[in-house]
Amino acid sequence: MGTDITERIRRGVADRAYHVCEYCLIRERDTFWGCEVDHVVSRKRGGASDSQNLAWACGTCNGYKGTDVATLIGQPPVLSRLFHPRNDRWRFCFELSDVRIEGLNQVGLATAKLLRLNEPNRLTERQELEQIGRYRRLKP
Repeated sequence: MGTDITERIRRGVADRAYHVCEYCLIRERDTFWGCEVDHVVSRKRGGASDSQNLAWACGTCNGYKGTDVATLIGQPPVLSRLFHPRNDRWRFCFELSDVRIEGLNQVGLATAKLLRLNEPNRLTERQELEQIGRYRRLKP
């Protein structure tokens, strides 16, 4: 975390997201790696450290996202931007199909691909959480 992200800002971002990853919807307390502040548009790409550019992300989603803001999807490949939690509504970009997170549009498809939302280990994690009532109850 950069020095420009104070503890007050960090708490505000976490509270706004109800301590749930804004990408995969896993609760902070249910993920081994915890959650952290994500620059939706990274500082490397000119993104600011203000609330409109900050999201709460689990370590897995944030790690896969890195500094990317877009990725190629489809055939032929088309560049598509990623989901922006401040500008996009989760339910318009994704849907839960059992524990799979399916993209509903280019933004959702691109984000699901880049963040590897449906890798086997991530599906297993969500399935185990669902079995104990800790995943599907989330309301995006």
